[in-house]
Amino acid sequence: MSGKDRQKQLAREHYERQNQRRIEREARAKRNAIIGTSVGVVVVIGGVIAATTLLGGSDSPATASPEASASSEASANPSETDTAAKPTAFDPASGTCGYVADADGSPAKKVGTPPAKVDTKPKTMTLKTNQGDIVIAVSAEKTPCTVNSFAFLAEKKFFDGSKCHRLGSDQFPVLQCGDPLAKADGKNPTDGQGGPGYRFVNENLEGAKYTRGVVAMANSGPDTNGSQFFIVYGDAPLSPDYTPFGTVTKGMEIIDKVNKGGVITPGGDGTGAPKETVEIKNVTMSNKS
Repeated sequence: MSGKDRQKQLAREHYERQNQRRIEREARAKRNAIIGTSVGVVVVIGGVIAATTLLGGSDSPATASPEASASSEASANPSETDTAAKPTAFDPASGTCGYVADADGSPAKKVGTPPAKVDTKPKTMTLKTNQGDIVIAVSAEKTPCTVNSFAFLAEKKFFDGSKCHRLGSDQFPVLQCGDPLAKADGKNPTDGQGGPGYRFVNENLEGAKYTRGVVAMANSGPDTNGSQFFIVYGDAPLSPDYTPFGTVTKGMEIIDKVNKGGVITPGGDGTGAPKETVEIKNVTMSNKS
């Protein structure tokens, strides 16, 4: 095979990989709208749960012609190209978690990456909102990477001024928050696509149940956690795919009030931006229970 033919082959392979990633992102987005990051039903709701957590990403690379990428691709080893780093689980021996950059989208706020060394002391997270305080007992022992991430984002004021953008339905009783870019006005199609710019692993999934008061991570697939999370105000019939990291100990009446108010413009699954705005003023972590 000539050098020119090899370049064309590499370019085609690059194009096919990029196109496949685009298709996978679109599929995740639909799923997230359900439960994900504002992007799918179980995912959108997950959106609520995981759907919105789908971080958008530019599809422009997939529209480039194979030849256009030939020169740059030819200089790289195919086995080393387009290989996304994967987050790693908590290592008890070193006390660390592996956080990696999210290649699918830019961060809603540039805050960097949490320290690998995990602090397992936090026991309580408080969301100060315009509706009152929502206090959550978190489990740093069962979900060290998750709690460490929240402690980091809280310190960086990542959530300050953000609005909970998705309210579920009787079938999907969750309130989803954690996207600093969300307007939560029922008009912004990108609500639920904002994140911190990094990903980390799922945790504590064995036997996970999403009953009233449980707080869990929204995601767009395995080990794609970012900043979006949801609070369950009923019993959500979800599969154990979303990291449950805490339980509301104070403030469920706020969630009930928001649920009673309904949504601005219901989507096909009945979910949407809540009429009762929930704006997170700030988030604090405490070592006290």
